[in-house]
Amino acid sequence: MSRQQQESQGVVLTGYHSNAELLPKIGPRAPVSCPPVQVHEPAMPRTGHYTVQQNQNTHLADESGPSATEGGTKNSTTDPPNSQDSLDELEMDDYWKEVENITKGEQEEAWLTEAGLARLFDDSLAEDQDQEEDSAVFLSTLTRSQAAAVERRVTTLQQTLLRRRNRQHVPDVRDIFRPPEKHEEPIELKGESENGQKDITSAETETELNVEVAFSEQALTYRDNHQRAKVTASPNSPDDKLPNFKLLRDKTGQTRIGDLSPLDMKKVRRLVLVESTALFDTAGIDLKADKAVKVKTKESGLFGVPLATLLEQDHRRAPGTKVPLILQRLINHIEEEGLDTEGLLRIPGAATRVKLLCQEFETSFYDGTFPWQQLKQHDAASLLKLFIRELPLPLLTVEYLNAFFAVNKFPTKKQQLQALNLLILLLPEANRDTLKALVEFFHRVIDHQDKNKMTLNNVSVVMAPNIFMFKGFRSKVTEQQEFSMATSIAHIVRLLIRYQNLLWTIPKFIMTQVRQQNMESHRKQYKERAVRKLLKKMTTDKPPEKAVPEESSQGFIRVQAPQFNKVSMAVQLTGELQAADVLTRFLSQDSSVAVEQEELCLYEIGGNIKERCLDGETYMKDLFELNPTAEWVIRAVHR
Repeated sequence: MSRQQQESQGVVLTGYHSNAELLPKIGPRAPVSCPPVQVHEPAMPRTGHYTVQQNQNTHLADESGPSATEGGTKNSTTDPPNSQDSLDELEMDDYWKEVENITKGEQEEAWLTEAGLARLFDDSLAEDQDQEEDSAVFLSTLTRSQAAAVERRVTTLQQTLLRRRNRQHVPDVRDIFRPPEKHEEPIELKGESENGQKDITSAETETELNVEVAFSEQALTYRDNHQRAKVTASPNSPDDKLPNFKLLRDKTGQTRIGDLSPLDMKKVRRLVLVESTALFDTAGIDLKADKAVKVKTKESGLFGVPLATLLEQDHRRAPGTKVPLILQRLINHIEEEGLDTEGLLRIPGAATRVKLLCQEFETSFYDGTFPWQQLKQHDAASLLKLFIRELPLPLLTVEYLNAFFAVNKFPTKKQQLQALNLLILLLPEANRDTLKALVEFFHRVIDHQDKNKMTLNNVSVVMAPNIFMFKGFRSKVTEQQEFSMATSIAHIVRLLIRYQNLLWTIPKFIMTQVRQQNMESHRKQYKERAVRKLLKKMTTDKPPEKAVPEESSQGFIRVQAPQFNKVSMAVQLTGELQAADVLTRFLSQDSSVAVEQEELCLYEIGGNIKERCLDGETYMKDLFELNPTAEWVIRAVHR
């Protein structure tokens, strides 16, 4: 549609997109461009385009610049060839560059706000002492590549803000990232280097994932050492060509998603947002996240209903539900009736029958009258795929769908895996839990591949379009674009399934930064209390650590169990004592506990962490040395 036609109908220019962008802009309500297709076209003088949506108001204008349609294509039937009003598009480069700069500034502003760093560009927040100190604590824990990612966006935003008349002053980036003052000593955690991380050059085999050093720092080293390196493994490599990655052993325990308190998870998300951006920056991937959009959705039902609405419905029937009940029930039915069904997930059910079943589910699922015994395996699998596909917003979210597409641009599978790990941590909890339930189910299907003939490649190829191409997606892309995407998205699904045990964990370097933030916050709070209580003599500005119990000083810890009859017990610390051993000892001493060991968790509470459910293989002596003032509590846990 020409710009004059758009003006006659009334349009809103909703955003500017550079033709040089590496990633697709995908959203359920906006026109979509997919990953670039290798098509030879004449060089275009303009550097980008707007996305357009219809609007009833035809008299829209940009208050800070030319009108929305100014500088558009010429009408050869009304404009003379040499008209002053008809600008040569070759002379519009500065116009488009300015529009791109403004849009870029808005994106950086949104990114900094999401990272909790709005104070870096909004002077009005400087009066908020808590916000200022929170930002200072957060920034003090960043690695060099993470700090560079923040600094790059602050600098870009400064250049944009200087163009706005109502912004006379913005913070200088050199002030934000100034070196520590002499009296400000860096915080150290026991067993770590000055910045809380081990040397990046430590021994590491190709299949070991080092989670103690920031992924962006590892990528920086890789880039410096392999400037001319290219991806050597093809996304089409068979199942047995995927490396058998494993995490480097961490004696303080692996932290899974769901093990931390909400307060610490909030810190995790901020750090992961900065770290993922730094990782994409280091790899030279220009990533632009889409904003969440509002779409018309059903307020009740099962299919075509937002995840949040479904879970709200389910919570009224089953409190604590994390994955929609309809999805859980379909998965259970398929597993109970036989994972050995040949072509499971690949062979579709009869379309007419599936449509009727869908309608029957809507009316009889919650009242328990649906005839499950009559539901065939292939029909159940088709309903499962339909449920995912009909979600009004993609399971991987509008904001991060482009980032998932871009994972294939990383030069090694190790970096692809690291990027996926960070992206999963960024997903909303409902999306993350639902995706995990799906990939766990896919893995169980693959375990029966001898009978059902569904290998990792088969399942990935079949499920990729259902996960990535959400409702309405295919109407927005060409057949050629969709074909070019197929291999890439199938490869990403392969990684999600194959490495799910690694992807749903929180890297240790993120945990180290969380601990550093908690320690720094305690130190600052202590200094504030000291100022208010001038009568107390201060001998140190370190946080008021609890006195280490006498038992601990003698090599014992006191484990509390307030939910059970045996309220507490003393446990001797040895080099081989693990969290699982503590639980075993507790169960052996309290016979009244009617739960399995798998239903119990030993928690680390306080000190430099808010709350953390410990991995069974956590070595207690090593963790005690890392957090000597923590309390140790046994509780029942429902995963």
